[in-house]
Order: sequence, then C-alpha cells, then structure tokens
Amino acid sequence: MISFNIGIILIIALLFFYGGYRIYSSYIARIFDENDENITPACSINDGVDYVPSKPFVVFCHHFSSIAAAGPIVGPTIALIYGFVPVWIWIIVGNIFAGAVHDFTAMFTSIREKGKSIADVAKGSIGRGAFFLFITFAIIALIMVAAVFLRLTAAALTSFVPLSVIGLSETQTLLNTRVIDGVVKAQIGGIASTSVIIITLFAPFLGYLLYKRRIKNIFAIIIALTVCFGSVVIGMSYPISIDPIYWMVFLSLYTFVAAGIPVWFILQPRDFINSFFLFFGIIAMVFGAILAGLKGATFSAPAWNIGMGTERLGQIWPILFITVACGAISGFHALVSSGTSCKQVNKESHVRKIGYGAMILEGVMAIGVLIAVGSGLSFDGYLDIVHPLEKFKENPVLGFSLGLGGVLYKGFSLPIPLGTIFGILLVEGFLVTTLDTTVRLTRYLFEEVWAMVFKDPPAFLKSYLFNSGLCVALMFLLGYNNAISSIWPIFGSANQLLAGLTLITVTTWLARRGKKYWFTLLPAVFMLLTTLYSLFYLLQNKYLPARNFTLIGADILLIFLALGLIGLSLRLLFTLKIGIVNLNIEDIK
Repeated sequence: MISFNIGIILIIALLFFYGGYRIYSSYIARIFDENDENITPACSINDGVDYVPSKPFVVFCHHFSSIAAAGPIVGPTIALIYGFVPVWIWIIVGNIFAGAVHDFTAMFTSIREKGKSIADVAKGSIGRGAFFLFITFAIIALIMVAAVFLRLTAAALTSFVPLSVIGLSETQTLLNTRVIDGVVKAQIGGIASTSVIIITLFAPFLGYLLYKRRIKNIFAIIIALTVCFGSVVIGMSYPISIDPIYWMVFLSLYTFVAAGIPVWFILQPRDFINSFFLFFGIIAMVFGAILAGLKGATFSAPAWNIGMGTERLGQIWPILFITVACGAISGFHALVSSGTSCKQVNKESHVRKIGYGAMILEGVMAIGVLIAVGSGLSFDGYLDIVHPLEKFKENPVLGFSLGLGGVLYKGFSLPIPLGTIFGILLVEGFLVTTLDTTVRLTRYLFEEVWAMVFKDPPAFLKSYLFNSGLCVALMFLLGYNNAISSIWPIFGSANQLLAGLTLITVTTWLARRGKKYWFTLLPAVFMLLTTLYSLFYLLQNKYLPARNFTLIGADILLIFLALGLIGLSLRLLFTLKIGIVNLNIEDIK
C-alpha cells in the first residue's frame, strides 16, 4: 500500500488555494466592477442594530466564525470513511470554483441591492413567486442547520474520553474524571462547557469597549486572547457537566434571547473572541501537519475506501458532496453573507477579502481536519467513535479532537490530552456561534414572509420574540427527536441545494445586467443535479424504509420547492437569452 506524507498533501492544497484567491477572485471582482466609491448599505443605512459599519478585521472574524463553525470539522470527519483522496479533491475543487464564488458573489450582490437578503434578491431578479419559494426553502434549511448543530453542541459539551485513549493513567491529576460503565473517563466536554459560558458572559463587555469606547484592535485582541485562555484554565479546574438534553434546553433559551439583541452587543464580540480559537487551531493544524510530515508521518486512513463508505453512508455520488458542505460549498454561507455580514462592510474592496478569502481559509481548515483525523487517529478508533453501530452514539467532534491531539503530538510533541482539549475547545464556541447566527437569520426570513403574506401583518408577527421563538421551538423538536446520522444527510442536501439556488439567483442577477455569468451557472448546475438526486436517494433508501415521517415530509417539500424555483429561473434565463438574440438581430437589420 502506498504511504502518503501528510505534509506534502497539505502543501499541495495550500498552493491551489493561494492560486484561487489571487487569480480567480480578482477575475470575478472585475466582472462586478468593484469600486470603493460606491457607498455600502452599512454606511448609508447605519441603524446601529443590524446595519453597523465595522472594521474589516472585525467583520472577517464575525463572518468566518459564523460560516466555519463545526461544518468544516464534522463534514470531512464523517466523509473520511470514503478514503482521504476523494474528500481532499472535493474540498479543493469545490472550494475554489464553487464555494468561494458562491460566498463572494452572494455578498456582493446583496451589497449592490442595499443589504437585501438573497431571498429578496431572488424576488427582484426572478419574481415574487421565486421569493416565496426561496424564502420557504431557506427557512427549512436554516432550521435543519440549527437542529443538527444543537445536537452536535450538546454532544461536544458533554464528551467523556477514556483515559487510556489519551495516554493517561488513572492516577493522573491533570483532568477531572468520572467512572462510566466501569471505565475511568476524562471530563473533556466539561472544560469546553465552562469556557463557552465565560466567553458568552464576557462578550457584552468587549462589545461595549469596541463600539462605545472605540478601543484599538490590538487592545481588543489582547482582551480576547486573555478571555480565551483564562476560560480554559478555569474550565480545567472547574468543568461543568450536565445532561445533554439540559444543554439543548439552555442553548435554545440563550439563542432565543440573543436573536433580538443588537449585533455589537453579543454576536460580533462573541464571534471575535471565539475566532482566535479557530485561528490558532488552523495554524496549529497546518504547522503540526507540516512538522509531522517532515518526521515522516503518513495517513492511517486508507486513500480509497469506497466500499465501506457506500455501506455505512451511501453511494459516493451524491452522498460525499452533501456530507462535505462547509469547506467545499455551503448554502448557509449565502444567508450569512446576505444576512449579517453585508450589513457591516465598509467598502466594496473588503468584500473579496471577507467573502472569497474567508471561504478559502475555511477550505484550509477542512484540509487540516482531514489530515488530523486521517493521521492522528487510528482508523479502527475512528470507526468506533465517528461511525459506531449503536445509534445516537456517534461523536464526530470527539473524533476530530482526538485526531488533532494525535497530529499535534506527532508535530510538536504536545501531550495528547492537551491537544484533545484544544480540539474540543476549537469546536465548541463555533457551534454556539452558528446557533446564534442561524436563529437571527431565520428571524429575519420569518419577518419577510409575514410581510409578503399579509398586507399589514399583526403586531405579534413583527415581534422578534415570536419569530425567534418559532425558530427555536422547531429547532429543538427536530434536534431532540433525531440522531446526528439521521439529520446530517438531509441537512447537507438542503444546504447544498440552497447553494445551487443561490448561484442560480446570482446568475439571473448578472444576466439582467448583461454581465458574464458562466462562473456561477456551472457550479449551480452541478450542485442542483447532485442535491436533487440526493433527496430522491435519501427518500427511497433511508427515510421511507425507516418510516421517519418528519424527514419524509421535509424531503418531499424540499424537492417541490427546489423544482419550482429552478423552473422560474430557467424560464427567466431563456427569456433574457431570447431578448438578447432579438436585440442583436435588430442591430444587424
């Protein structure tokens, strides 16, 4: 069997990503006629709540932590069962030519449309019917995002690891332990629980300093780093351990309250603090893999493992392409780009750095995760944790954390327990961040729906309490009643289908203005074909045999909504094409 050096595999990926950002994103920026003389919605509206002109680094931190979250960690970790080569190829190609294009163009289009959501852009570009279909689809997709991340968060914050797995004896004093089923296990999730509570409580103070006292970035960074590492130290001494269901309840209540608070008060500063965990994590994964590669480290996971992957997850097409979403392409990113981030951008030149650049960095992270899990954890250990035979026991976050601990040990000789703790801390904050952003975005979309359905919506339908409460209730019910392995495939299908629909919307927006649109149309066609087939595949092979009526209904509804929007888009593109041809004929005459 051929051994693949993890350092070489990483460096090749980094070169591809660099070329994509330098060359391809510049080409797209020219097509959009990027111009800093154009006033962005953040500056022209500036309401101090949702539209807040912000420093580009702060917006980048918010945007990156919102789109990254657990997606580029969980997706590659689950999909590794197919072998690391097909996952590696999809992350690189999908990121450069689909995902980064999707995020960049969605944000740019929204800014040119005065901060409108991508659903509202669909209404202006395709028609009122398209708006209703798109926004309904987006709401369903967002609720699935929230549900799967709610359950992932609860699993991460309550994780226990056998001391033997991380190389510690039962007499160790570094970590708090508990005996479960006769096995002494370290309370890893409890450390993360304490950290997430401290960071959340501290976020409003940092928001006050940033936006009311206008402190310099360097001081904000020092404060954020202090809070990050201080919360870990406290967590190691005082880990908090509660039942996963209680965590789901507490997180639901928190996101319900946070959805109506001004972004500067908790959303931005919390993202800002958490982003440093993510930045350090990416740096650690990259340099750890390179150093381990110099020492000769190779993959323990097979390069190709299509047979087992097909048996456990389903056939590689389309399942691989809906399992690895964030890191390659994710429709959720369009809702962040056109929901919160576009309302905070100061200049158009910042859009490429934030939109395309953040997605490239997420691709780097996804490759790092693939290498960490594929080389830092034995493949048998990977299967036991990530793909166990017992339902409701899968824990991809723990699988990643152990893999990161392994690769940091190989690269830096860092003790595996410390690397594992760092891994789970890397994930936990961004799971909560994604829940924050998702509930806020769903609240926006519900408000737009009521404004369309009713000429003058009743007061309670305009209330953030009602709309946030509706989202949180649906999120909790879906997450509570389904395992991660059940929700993730339909979440991935809805998420990737949303990406395809977003690219179709941007394509029609460009076509109406007589601009080139092949770079959005081609990935749109691929994603639409892949994800529509995946919905039919899941319906026939998983949901109908299991008689899971909730997911059966959601699957069928997503298919009809998507087909309706695709039909409207194709009719418009055909009409525009005919109009251009007729115009050219008249010119010839």
